Amino acid sequence: MADWRVLTEEMERLKLEGRYRPLSVWDSRSDKWMTIGGRKVLQLSSNNYLGLTHHPELKAAAKEAVDEYGVGSGSVRTITGTLDIHDELERELAAFKGTESTLVFQSGYATNVGVLSSILGPEDVVISDELNHASIIDGIRLTKASRKVYPHKDMDALEAELRDSGGFRQRVVVTDGVFSMDGDIAPLPDIVALCEKYDALVYVDDAHASGVLGRSGKGSTDHFGLHGRVHVQVGTLSKAVGVAGGYVAGAQVLKDFLIHRARSFLFSTSAPPSVAASCLAAVRVLKNHPELVERLWDNTRYFREKLLSLGFDTGASETPIIPIICGAPERTMRFSDALLAEGVFAQGIVYPTVAMDKGRVRLIVTAMHTREELDFAADAMSRAGKAQGLI
Repeated sequence: MADWRVLTEEMERLKLEGRYRPLSVWDSRSDKWMTIGGRKVLQLSSNNYLGLTHHPELKAAAKEAVDEYGVGSGSVRTITGTLDIHDELERELAAFKGTESTLVFQSGYATNVGVLSSILGPEDVVISDELNHASIIDGIRLTKASRKVYPHKDMDALEAELRDSGGFRQRVVVTDGVFSMDGDIAPLPDIVALCEKYDALVYVDDAHASGVLGRSGKGSTDHFGLHGRVHVQVGTLSKAVGVAGGYVAGAQVLKDFLIHRARSFLFSTSAPPSVAASCLAAVRVLKNHPELVERLWDNTRYFREKLLSLGFDTGASETPIIPIICGAPERTMRFSDALLAEGVFAQGIVYPTVAMDKGRVRLIVTAMHTREELDFAADAMSRAGKAQGLI
């Protein structure tokens, strides 16, 4: 009879290395203050950048959609699962992004996996930043394309790869817009210029730029004024949008092709109508309330300055993602636990998500945090950081 000896040994190794962490089960809704184990703590690890998860317009839209459509769509999009609410969301997203079309997937992960595995073939080459998200890496692994990786944001290395790849049918350069573990922004203008020089396609994953960068949170292409020069824009409908799902924005021919070829689209039941309706409401809130993004950035600047003044190492962060670099996994998790004891939840991130010696507690500031709450968090971090020898 088979047993789980191999998995048990692997789990014991994780514990010895200080990398084991069970799921946190919360007693309350996702918000800036949450309850865990009956204790109220300030949440600094949520991707709910703009607080839209509880926005009254999104909640009303979801409730109305349940009453009108029910709780499910009944099928995949290519059979009976494309309802008018899905079509309306895609048309409004395309207008928001300034592209010909968009196609919605069940998640950002499914979007990257579906798009990359569809548009790349054995005669192509894909050139990827070394710190791109796991969904990009997995999408590339599913292709038969040649694969090149350039050091993080190293434009000389990227140009060398482009220069040496002239014999391929198609060259695609893939980058995150905002890198999820470090909070830095891709040098998109330089990437676009190089791709235009060498006739390559530009593919940007804006998971952490959606609702954060650009006018009303339109993303990194808008942030840099590169409309019409980025071929593939992937966005999320979770995180700052506050709901669930992902989408790809680009040319109509890209959408038409993916409808016929993207396996994560073809073989997944479409999003429940309530999800589509609340995403649609979120896009309208973003357009109508640019002050939400402005407040997010005001809070980000305020909190980062406090952390830097305390002596914390925040790495290369330029966005509301602010890592506190701790080093070894054990030290990282001790700091996370110390913060929780102080009333602040900030999840430790360790290998394999980041390098073994680059463990960090990743903080995410939101538009909903008050200055008093950010001061509370900074005071807690000061005490925990001193106790752990980080400052």
